[in-house]
Amino acid sequence: MSNSDPKTRQRPGPWPPAPDSAAMPPSSWAKKTGFKPKFSGETTASDSGQISLPPRPREPEAKPDLEAGRARAQPPANGEAQAEMPPPPSIKDQTVKKRKDSDGVPKSSVPSTNGQATVAPAAAPVDQPSQPRRTTRHEEVIDVLPQTVDDDGFVSRHSHMKYELRDSPGLVPIGLYGLQHYISILGSLILVPLVIVPAMGGTQEDTAMVVSTVLFTSGVTTLLHTNFGSRLPLIQGPSFVFLAPALAIINSPEFQGLNGNKFKHIMKELQGAIIIGSAFQAFLGYSGLMSLLCRLINPVVVAPTIAAVGLSFYSYGFPLVGTCVEIGAVQILVVIVFSLYLRKISVLGHRMFLIYAVPLGLAITWLAAFMLTEAGAYNYKGCDINIPASNMVLEHCRKHVSRMKHCRVDTSHALKSSPWFRFPYPLQWGTPVFHWKMALVMCVVSLISSVDSVGSYHASSLLVASRPPTPGVLSRGIGLEGLSSVLAGLWGSGTGSTTLTENVHTIAVTKMGSRRAVELGAIILIVLSLVGKVGGFFASIPEVMVAGLLCFMWAMLTALGLSNLRYSEAGSSRNIIIVGLSLFFSLSIPAYFQQYGISPNSNLSVPSYFQPYVVTSHGPFHTKYGGLNYALNTLFSLHMVVAFLVAVILDNTVPGSKQERGVYVWSEAEAARREPAVTKDYELPFRVGRVFRWVKWT
Repeated sequence: MSNSDPKTRQRPGPWPPAPDSAAMPPSSWAKKTGFKPKFSGETTASDSGQISLPPRPREPEAKPDLEAGRARAQPPANGEAQAEMPPPPSIKDQTVKKRKDSDGVPKSSVPSTNGQATVAPAAAPVDQPSQPRRTTRHEEVIDVLPQTVDDDGFVSRHSHMKYELRDSPGLVPIGLYGLQHYISILGSLILVPLVIVPAMGGTQEDTAMVVSTVLFTSGVTTLLHTNFGSRLPLIQGPSFVFLAPALAIINSPEFQGLNGNKFKHIMKELQGAIIIGSAFQAFLGYSGLMSLLCRLINPVVVAPTIAAVGLSFYSYGFPLVGTCVEIGAVQILVVIVFSLYLRKISVLGHRMFLIYAVPLGLAITWLAAFMLTEAGAYNYKGCDINIPASNMVLEHCRKHVSRMKHCRVDTSHALKSSPWFRFPYPLQWGTPVFHWKMALVMCVVSLISSVDSVGSYHASSLLVASRPPTPGVLSRGIGLEGLSSVLAGLWGSGTGSTTLTENVHTIAVTKMGSRRAVELGAIILIVLSLVGKVGGFFASIPEVMVAGLLCFMWAMLTALGLSNLRYSEAGSSRNIIIVGLSLFFSLSIPAYFQQYGISPNSNLSVPSYFQPYVVTSHGPFHTKYGGLNYALNTLFSLHMVVAFLVAVILDNTVPGSKQERGVYVWSEAEAARREPAVTKDYELPFRVGRVFRWVKWT
C-alpha cells in the first residue's frame, strides 16, 4: 500500500541513464503534426467544422494516472483527505502483448506518456474501489492502453496484432501465415499479366510464362525490400499503377499494324520504358529527393491519386463482364457476399470469408462455369469454337461465338501446354528497346507509384511498427523499389514492381505483421514460379472471371486510396473541395483527351474497352515534335496523373492547418540513434547500415 505523502512514498526506479537528448515520446509523431486521436471518448470540435458525438455513458472503472502510474482516487464529498490507492490490475491490461526487447523496457514496467518506464504498482485491496478520472481533451492514450478495434483493425495501434514486426513464433506458424498472406492478395499478383498479355497479342503459353515471371520477380523483390528497403512486411508485385500506361503503350498506333511476333516486340518496348522509369525512381530514393518531395505529398494528395487508379478502369470492368453476365455477375456477387455479409464468420479462429474472399469466389465460380460447360449449356449445333468467326457459315454460330468464347472454360490450353519446370531468366523476350517518349511516361508513373508506396509505408507502420519510418528509411524504400522495378523490367514481367496497396488491408484483417512470415511466403512463391504448370493454371482462368475479379479489386483500390483521408480532417470543407475537384477532373480531363478528334462513327481497330488508351494519334497536342505530342497526350489521358497534379497544387497552395491537411512530419533523422524501437525495426541486417552511414538521407 502506497503512502499518500509524496515525500515519503516509494518512488519507482531505478531509471535507466538519460540519453544525450530527450527521447521522443511514443506519440510525439502525432503531436508534431497536430493530430489528436479521438479514441478516449472526448468531445471536440475542430476548426474545420468537424463535430464529434458526445461520449456514451460508461461503467466506472479504474484508470491509471499517466504521470504516476497509479489510480487517482476521487476526492470524498466531505472534503476529508483520503489516501491514494493503486488499482487492481485489470484483465485487459494483463493480456496486453508486450513488445519483445524492442524498447529496452523491462517486462514488469508500464509505458508512460513521457516514453520512460514506470514500475507496475502493487494490487490494491478489493474493498478500496477507485473512481475513474476524466480524460482531458488533449490527453493521448493511444500508446498507453489497448484501444477498441473495429471490424477491419484500422483504428487501434499495434497492440492488437497477433504477430508484430520482429516476432518469430516458429517455422510452421510463420509458413502458414505467410502462405495465407499471399493467397489473400492472389488477385493483385496474377490479374495484371492476365490483362496485358492478351492485349499485346500474346498466346496462352505467353500468358503462362509471364505469370510465372511475375511470381518469381515478386518473391525476389519482396525479399530485397524486407531486408534492404523499408523492412516493413509489404509485398512487392505488379501494381495497377503501371497498368494504364502499359495499355497506352500497347495500343500505340505504331503497334497496330504489327503481325506475327507482335507480343515480343511490344514486350521489349515495355521493358525499355520500365527500366528507364524505374532507374529514375531509384535516383529519387537514393539521392534523397524523395524526402523533399514528401513535404508536398500529404494524405489529401495520396487519397484522390490512388482512388483515381481504381476509377480509371471502369471502361474495362463490367463491359467485359457483360459478355457472359451469368458467370461474371455471379463472380462479383459471390465475392461481395463473402467480404461483406460473411466477414465476421470465423473458422478455426480465422475470418476465412473475409481473408480469402477473392480466391474462394474464383474457385466457386470457376467450378460453376465448369459444370455448365460440361452440361452442354454453351454447345450450339454445328458450331465449333476453334473456327474463327469470319469463317463461320451458320448465322446462329456467328451470333453465339462471343458466348462460346467467354463462357466456356475448356477453350484455354495453357495448362496442358505449360512445362512442369521452367526457370524465368532475364532478357528472355530479347534485348529491351528504348524510346525516350515512352520512358518519359514511365518516369512520371514511377513518381505516382512512389506516392502510392508512401501511403502504404505510413499505414502499415501504424499497424506493425513502433514508429513511422524516418526520412532515411523512406528514401531507402523508394530507392529499392526503383531497383526492384529495374529487375522486373529485365525479367520481362510487363509492369514495374511496387508495394501492393492491398497488402495493408490484408495486414489489418489477418493481424499478421511478422516480417519473417512475408519472407517465407516469398520463398514459397519463388518455388511455385519454377513450376510451369502453376503459371499455366492461372493463365487458364476465363477472361470474364478476370474482369469480374478486377471489378472488386479496383473498387477495393479506390476505397483504400480514400481511406488515407482518415489521417486528416475528412469533414473539412477545404479537403472536401480539393478531393472532389481532384476526382472529378481525374475523370473529366482524360475523357477530353481520349475523345478529342474522334468522330462518332469512327471504327477503331481495338476493342471498345481499350479505346480510351488509343489517344496518342488524336490527342489535342499537335506540335512539330512527335515524341512530345505522344508523351503529353498519353500523360493527360491517365486519370491518376491528373488527380495527382490537381491535388498536389491545391493542397500546397490553399491555406490549412497541419491537422486539417493531415501533414505528418516523419520521425526525426536522429530518432534512430535515440530510440531502440526505431533502430530495431528499421535497421539494415548484417551490419550493412554501417557501410552507408555516411549517406545521411538513407
